[in-house]
Amino acid sequence: MLLPKNPFMVHLHPSKVAEIKDVPPGKSACVDFGGEKVALFNVGGTVHAIADTCSHRGGPLSEGEVEGTTLTCPWHGATFDLKTGAALGPPATQGVKRYQVTVKGNDILLSAP
Repeated sequence: MLLPKNPFMVHLHPSKVAEIKDVPPGKSACVDFGGEKVALFNVGGTVHAIADTCSHRGGPLSEGEVEGTTLTCPWHGATFDLKTGAALGPPATQGVKRYQVTVKGNDILLSAP
């Protein structure tokens, strides 16, 4: 029996969303993961992944500025921790979803935490 394709199944196993060349150190990218926009950030060779939508007013976090592992939203300046997705400073009071990242060879794989 064939089961209908479930878009949420992608979260159960790591899925390729990009290649490391797409997100070189110091850069970011927005990718689709199971229908969700996810922001990837390469900080000194470590790739972090959080929801691309700011919890304050929906700004595109992949377009924000990064200092260390702190991300600043380009719209209103809310700050987030790239390691945890936690809101660090106003105007955001809620964090954003964080994704588990695995780099396998040249592939960047995501899974739900």
